[in-house]
Amino acid sequence: MIQVGFLYTRLRVEEKYLLDELEKHADVHLIRINDGDRFFDISHLDEPVDVLFERSVSYSRGLYISKIYEANGVLVVNSAQVAERCGDKYVTSQILVRENIPTPRVLMAFDEESALQAVETLGYPCVLKPVIGSWGRLLARVDDRQSAEGFIEHKAALGVNHQVFYVQEYVNKPGRDIRAFVVGEEPIAAIYRTSENWITNTARGGIASNCPLTPELSEICRRTARAMGGGLLAIDVFESENGLTVNEVNHTMEFRNSITTTGVNIPALMVEYVLAQAKDRS
Repeated sequence: MIQVGFLYTRLRVEEKYLLDELEKHADVHLIRINDGDRFFDISHLDEPVDVLFERSVSYSRGLYISKIYEANGVLVVNSAQVAERCGDKYVTSQILVRENIPTPRVLMAFDEESALQAVETLGYPCVLKPVIGSWGRLLARVDDRQSAEGFIEHKAALGVNHQVFYVQEYVNKPGRDIRAFVVGEEPIAAIYRTSENWITNTARGGIASNCPLTPELSEICRRTARAMGGGLLAIDVFESENGLTVNEVNHTMEFRNSITTTGVNIPALMVEYVLAQAKDRS
């Protein structure tokens, strides 16, 4: 019997799909762990498990609870290392640059004046992002100096986490981007996310349609997955004038709009991967 700890913040559609798939396996004993309704003793686990399936909405909760379980000898999918590499946009971008994987240019700054200099160095338009965040929140497309000054002043007033300025090259994508789903290091499906808005996230109204896994797309996804450490990943890719370029990588991917769209049972493949990792570890 495989003891599977399922770590979650709330049961979204994705978590319900994953739990349904886990419950189909007769050799799985499922332990649900809500990341907010208990405390954790870092020296031992009250409910030992063979594998922790990390699905926290909160990056910080998921990261630290993963570290606690790993420190007590438990396999975590995705691992804390993968979470750190994907959850911090600076870390993701730095790894992509190091591995020579195409990605938009990024400049970092740490006060308002140097942030403005970084924006003007990249040129208009460019994009300001928080280093931690998802769903397209608090992104700003900066089109001119006046808007740059306003956005930077606003970010600086939000608090210490927003006084790290991540300034990214704007990629003129064709009204859409690509989200590719990777299990282990193998791409399993991809969707186009199309929107009239420059932010194409489906959480912000982007429309999903099937995207073929071309050799070029599959190769850049494999390279990215290897660089991040493997696991269960969603890779956001832009179609640029110079070919495909990786924008971000998500380690607790959402897929509700992609199962019917692609015809791939994404949660089933995710669960099979988690259980295979647990069996290999035992």
